[in-house]
Amino acid sequence: MAFTGERPELTALKELEDVLRHLADELGAWRRRALTAEAKVGEQLRIQEGGGGAMLRMRELEEENGALRQRLEAARERLAELTQRLGFLEEQSLTEAGGGTAKHEG
Repeated sequence: MAFTGERPELTALKELEDVLRHLADELGAWRRRALTAEAKVGEQLRIQEGGGGAMLRMRELEEENGALRQRLEAARERLAELTQRLGFLEEQSLTEAGGGTAKHEG
């Protein structure tokens, strides 16, 4: 096996960092989207005089908002898992680089 100059766990760490960065960007985009939708609904309700169609649309949007919030929470949980995994991999990398002894800072 040829030595490429980079350890596989470091490559994995870099890939995981890229995934985490992308996931954080996605979370931000979903949050902005949800806030924009809520603002539009609020504005539409203020403009309209409260007809039955507006109430139905508001309920639909509230349901959609709830679904988006659930997806956002699931993404946050996944991000937390990936962050924890990244910490573990970094600790493993330090342990292996230090000859089997990890340094812990508090």
